[in-house]
Amino acid sequence: MTKETLTKNKNSSASAGVFLRFLYRTVPGRVLLRVLCSRWVSKAAGAFLDSRLSKPLIKPFVKKSGIDLDDYESDGFESFNDCFTRKIKAGKRPFSENDKDLCAPCDGLLCAYKIENGTVLPVKQSAYTVSSLLGNDSIAESFSGGTCLCFRLCVDNYHRYAFFDRGTVQKRRFIPGRLHTVRPIALEKYPVFTENCREYTVLETENFGRAVYVEVGAMLVGKIKNRDVKEFSRGEEKGMFLYGGSTVILLLEKGAARVREEYFSGEEIPVKMGETLN
Repeated sequence: MTKETLTKNKNSSASAGVFLRFLYRTVPGRVLLRVLCSRWVSKAAGAFLDSRLSKPLIKPFVKKSGIDLDDYESDGFESFNDCFTRKIKAGKRPFSENDKDLCAPCDGLLCAYKIENGTVLPVKQSAYTVSSLLGNDSIAESFSGGTCLCFRLCVDNYHRYAFFDRGTVQKRRFIPGRLHTVRPIALEKYPVFTENCREYTVLETENFGRAVYVEVGAMLVGKIKNRDVKEFSRGEEKGMFLYGGSTVILLLEKGAARVREEYFSGEEIPVKMGETLN
């Protein structure tokens, strides 16, 4: 990424920050926020971004985000969401050949947390319980003492995500909800991960035991599109997010995997899909 692109991204992020502070920290902003977080607004925006009318947005988005389209498969995008959900070329996100390596299931900013007494407590953010995240006490109980890996995807990240091991799908559930942004400013004010619409999948994996894979939607078209599979392999695509910053959360049982200490620092660390985390 060039210095010019980094500067543009920084300026864009600053502008977005001003708007989000207005939404979350002022009375008029919170009135507007109620509208923007509603699912009907998300659906309307999604319909537009799926249409050919959204094609003029593609070039400015690619340029501002510093995306190298040579890394992706494309015969021409027919809509903005065609570009946003672009598929990366084979070999660009390789997974470790060592089955014992825990690999990132997606691109994003990673923070890891210990699950203590059923509660995940992000630094400078709101606490939430695994039970409230899943809406299921019995599943949540098995992750006490385990690890929560939280990957926040930004708009310029690759928005497809993969299975991190071989295994089988035991259960899937979609939980409807609102669509707050997943940026820290919202996490400070609202229990975003337990209010936003989300989908979770209970997995039985070959090398890491039972795990739960959660996708959380976000403000303005945080649409979750998962493949319907019963068995899966390591590195196989699981699904994708349509436009909107989004989050992937992995829950691992106690002792299932070692995760490097740097990810528990409370600071978000950039990772790429397939990157080894142990």
